[in-house]
Amino acid sequence: MSLFTILEILAIIGAGLTAGIFFAFSTFVMAALARIPPDQGIAAMNSINITVINPWFFTVFFGTPIVCAILAVMALFRWSEPGAALILAGCLIYIAGSLVVTMVFNVPLNNALAAVTSASGEGGALWTRYLRDWTFWNTVRTVLPLLAMLLFIIAMSLHARATA
Repeated sequence: MSLFTILEILAIIGAGLTAGIFFAFSTFVMAALARIPPDQGIAAMNSINITVINPWFFTVFFGTPIVCAILAVMALFRWSEPGAALILAGCLIYIAGSLVVTMVFNVPLNNALAAVTSASGEGGALWTRYLRDWTFWNTVRTVLPLLAMLLFIIAMSLHARATA
């Protein structure tokens, strides 16, 4: 098995795991947090934002963009091969949709939530905005890694057919 194929498999797994984590939050975790009083929801989300900082999550969350960066460069060198453009597109979509969206939108929202005192008057208003905005951007970062994963799978299939 070539290094390129191994990286394709890692990108598929990483994109799938990332999308799955984000999917869970967009489809039921945030809805569950919205059902409890704001001070409890804020405390729970702040706790989640602390516990997510762990080696398992970081390996997937930061490892997949590294795999994608290497894979993107390799795809440029294999540009004439079937699926190379799809690999490049998948890599760019994954990095933009997962890493960039997280850093530009979700992390600042998390930081604002961490800075608010749960019992303060502004906490409830912030929590309402947070639930809406964070979930929207989280859904974006669910859909784009799924799309990247699909592109990686199609590219791998095209490449396998061409070499068979």
